[in-house]
Amino acid sequence: MAIIGYARVSSVGQSLAVQIDKLNAYNCNKIYQETCSGTTADRPELKACLDYVREDDVLVITKLDRLARSTFHLTQVADKLKNKGVELVVIDQHIDTSTPTGKLMFNMLAAIAEFETELRKERQMEGIAKAKNNGVKFGAKAKLTETMIAQMKTERNAGVLIKDLCFKYRISKASVYRLLAD
Repeated sequence: MAIIGYARVSSVGQSLAVQIDKLNAYNCNKIYQETCSGTTADRPELKACLDYVREDDVLVITKLDRLARSTFHLTQVADKLKNKGVELVVIDQHIDTSTPTGKLMFNMLAAIAEFETELRKERQMEGIAKAKNNGVKFGAKAKLTETMIAQMKTERNAGVLIKDLCFKYRISKASVYRLLAD
Protein backbone atom coordinates (compact mmCIF):
# COMPACT_ATOMS: atom_id res chain seq x y z
CA MET A 1 0.00 0.00 0.00
CA ALA A 2 1.31 3.41 -1.00
CA ILE A 3 0.12 6.85 0.03
CA ILE A 4 0.19 9.10 -3.02
CA GLY A 5 -0.27 12.87 -2.82
CA TYR A 6 -1.53 15.27 -5.46
CA ALA A 7 -1.14 19.07 -5.21
CA ARG A 8 -2.26 21.71 -7.68
CA VAL A 9 -2.38 25.49 -7.87
CA SER A 10 -4.21 27.46 -10.54
CA SER A 11 -1.58 29.99 -11.54
CA VAL A 12 2.16 30.49 -11.61
CA GLY A 13 2.02 33.17 -8.90
CA GLN A 14 0.57 30.74 -6.36
CA SER A 15 2.67 28.46 -4.19
CA LEU A 16 2.38 24.71 -3.74
CA ALA A 17 4.31 24.89 -0.45
CA VAL A 18 1.33 24.72 1.94
CA GLN A 19 -0.16 21.74 0.13
CA ILE A 20 3.20 19.97 -0.08
CA ASP A 21 3.77 20.49 3.66
CA LYS A 22 0.37 18.96 4.49
CA LEU A 23 0.96 16.02 2.14
CA ASN A 24 4.41 15.41 3.65
CA ALA A 25 2.87 15.51 7.14
CA TYR A 26 0.45 12.79 5.95
CA ASN A 27 3.54 10.69 5.07
CA CYS A 28 2.93 10.51 1.33
CA ASN A 29 5.37 8.18 -0.45
CA LYS A 30 5.13 10.17 -3.68
CA ILE A 31 3.65 13.58 -4.49
CA TYR A 32 2.47 14.71 -7.90
CA GLN A 33 2.29 18.47 -8.33
CA GLU A 34 1.29 20.87 -11.08
CA THR A 35 0.36 24.43 -11.85
CA CYS A 36 -2.71 24.76 -14.07
CA SER A 37 -6.37 25.64 -13.89
CA GLY A 38 -8.72 23.01 -12.48
CA THR A 39 -10.94 23.51 -15.46
CA THR A 40 -8.13 22.69 -17.88
CA ALA A 41 -8.66 19.36 -19.63
CA ASP A 42 -4.93 18.73 -20.01
CA ARG A 43 -3.53 18.05 -16.54
CA PRO A 44 -0.60 15.70 -17.18
CA GLU A 45 0.41 15.26 -13.52
CA LEU A 46 -3.13 14.33 -12.48
CA LYS A 47 -3.27 11.83 -15.34
CA ALA A 48 0.10 10.39 -14.33
CA CYS A 49 -1.04 10.19 -10.71
CA LEU A 50 -4.28 8.39 -11.60
CA ASP A 51 -2.37 6.01 -13.87
CA TYR A 52 0.20 5.32 -11.12
CA VAL A 53 -2.10 4.48 -8.20
CA ARG A 54 -2.89 0.79 -7.68
CA GLU A 55 -5.18 -1.36 -5.60
CA ASP A 56 -4.99 -0.64 -1.85
CA ASP A 57 -3.22 2.70 -2.43
CA VAL A 58 -4.56 5.92 -0.92
CA LEU A 59 -4.69 9.16 -2.93
CA VAL A 60 -4.35 12.18 -0.64
CA ILE A 61 -5.25 15.77 -1.54
CA THR A 62 -5.59 18.84 0.66
CA LYS A 63 -8.94 20.09 -0.69
CA LEU A 64 -11.54 18.72 -3.10
CA ASP A 65 -11.21 21.67 -5.46
CA ARG A 66 -7.54 20.75 -6.05
CA LEU A 67 -8.70 17.56 -7.76
CA ALA A 68 -11.58 18.80 -9.93
CA ARG A 69 -13.85 21.82 -10.50
CA SER A 70 -17.08 20.05 -11.41
CA THR A 71 -19.11 17.34 -9.78
CA PHE A 72 -19.10 15.47 -13.07
CA HIS A 73 -15.29 15.41 -13.30
CA LEU A 74 -14.94 14.62 -9.61
CA THR A 75 -17.33 11.70 -10.02
CA GLN A 76 -15.28 10.44 -12.96
CA VAL A 77 -12.09 10.59 -10.90
CA ALA A 78 -13.81 8.93 -7.91
CA ASP A 79 -15.14 6.14 -10.16
CA LYS A 80 -11.68 5.57 -11.61
CA LEU A 81 -10.21 5.36 -8.12
CA LYS A 82 -12.97 3.03 -6.95
CA ASN A 83 -12.48 0.73 -9.96
CA LYS A 84 -8.77 0.55 -9.19
CA GLY A 85 -9.41 -0.14 -5.50
CA VAL A 86 -7.90 3.18 -4.40
CA GLU A 87 -9.28 5.22 -1.51
CA LEU A 88 -9.35 9.03 -1.43
CA VAL A 89 -8.46 11.18 1.57
CA VAL A 90 -9.11 14.94 1.61
CA ILE A 91 -7.13 16.40 4.49
CA ASP A 92 -8.79 19.80 5.04
CA GLN A 93 -12.35 18.49 4.76
CA HIS A 94 -11.64 15.33 6.81
CA ILE A 95 -12.92 13.02 4.08
CA ASP A 96 -11.92 9.39 3.82
CA THR A 97 -13.83 7.43 1.18
CA SER A 98 -13.06 4.16 2.92
CA THR A 99 -15.91 5.05 5.33
CA PRO A 100 -19.64 5.55 4.60
CA THR A 101 -19.53 8.99 6.22
CA GLY A 102 -16.52 9.90 4.12
CA LYS A 103 -18.34 8.89 0.93
CA LEU A 104 -21.37 11.00 1.92
CA MET A 105 -19.21 14.02 2.73
CA PHE A 106 -17.28 13.60 -0.51
CA ASN A 107 -20.46 13.77 -2.62
CA MET A 108 -21.96 16.67 -0.65
CA LEU A 109 -18.82 18.79 -0.79
CA ALA A 110 -18.35 18.04 -4.49
CA ALA A 111 -21.81 19.45 -5.20
CA ILE A 112 -21.11 22.53 -3.05
CA ALA A 113 -17.75 23.11 -4.78
CA GLU A 114 -19.42 23.05 -8.19
CA PHE A 115 -22.13 25.43 -6.95
CA GLU A 116 -19.48 27.88 -5.71
CA THR A 117 -17.67 27.71 -9.06
CA GLU A 118 -20.89 28.52 -10.91
CA LEU A 119 -21.59 31.47 -8.59
CA ARG A 120 -18.06 32.75 -9.15
CA LYS A 121 -18.55 32.54 -12.94
CA GLU A 122 -21.85 34.45 -12.70
CA ARG A 123 -20.26 37.21 -10.61
CA GLN A 124 -17.36 37.42 -13.03
CA MET A 125 -19.68 37.74 -16.05
CA GLU A 126 -21.75 40.39 -14.25
CA GLY A 127 -18.57 42.32 -13.47
CA ILE A 128 -17.41 42.13 -17.10
CA ALA A 129 -20.80 43.30 -18.36
CA LYS A 130 -20.81 46.22 -15.92
CA ALA A 131 -17.28 47.20 -16.91
CA LYS A 132 -18.22 47.13 -20.61
CA ASN A 133 -21.28 49.30 -19.90
CA ASN A 134 -18.94 51.76 -18.15
CA GLY A 135 -16.76 51.94 -21.26
CA VAL A 136 -13.93 49.65 -20.20
CA LYS A 137 -12.22 48.09 -23.19
CA PHE A 138 -10.94 44.53 -22.90
CA GLY A 139 -8.11 43.00 -24.88
CA ALA A 140 -4.87 44.37 -26.19
CA LYS A 141 -4.61 48.05 -27.02
CA ALA A 142 -4.59 48.91 -30.71
CA LYS A 143 -1.07 49.13 -32.09
CA LEU A 144 -2.05 51.45 -34.93
CA THR A 145 -3.93 54.74 -34.87
CA GLU A 146 -6.68 55.52 -37.37
CA THR A 147 -4.19 57.72 -39.25
CA MET A 148 -1.69 54.85 -39.48
CA ILE A 149 -4.40 52.48 -40.73
CA ALA A 150 -5.43 54.99 -43.41
CA GLN A 151 -1.76 55.37 -44.41
CA MET A 152 -1.37 51.58 -44.59
CA LYS A 153 -4.46 51.28 -46.85
CA THR A 154 -3.06 54.00 -49.12
CA GLU A 155 0.28 52.20 -49.32
CA ARG A 156 -1.41 48.87 -50.10
CA ASN A 157 -3.49 50.48 -52.86
CA ALA A 158 -0.22 51.83 -54.25
CA GLY A 159 1.11 48.26 -54.48
CA VAL A 160 3.16 47.84 -51.31
CA LEU A 161 3.46 44.16 -50.45
CA ILE A 162 1.72 42.72 -47.39
CA LYS A 163 5.02 41.45 -45.97
CA ASP A 164 6.46 44.96 -46.22
CA LEU A 165 3.44 46.41 -44.41
CA CYS A 166 3.89 43.77 -41.69
CA PHE A 167 7.50 44.79 -41.24
CA LYS A 168 6.87 48.54 -41.36
CA TYR A 169 3.95 48.54 -38.91
CA ARG A 170 5.24 45.63 -36.81
CA ILE A 171 2.01 43.67 -36.96
CA SER A 172 1.11 40.19 -38.14
CA LYS A 173 -0.06 39.27 -41.62
CA ALA A 174 -3.52 38.45 -40.20
CA SER A 175 -3.70 41.90 -38.58
CA VAL A 176 -2.78 43.61 -41.85
CA TYR A 177 -5.52 41.74 -43.72
CA ARG A 178 -8.06 42.43 -40.95
CA LEU A 179 -7.27 46.16 -40.86
CA LEU A 180 -7.35 46.44 -44.65
CA ALA A 181 -10.77 44.79 -44.72
CA ASP A 182 -12.26 47.16 -42.11
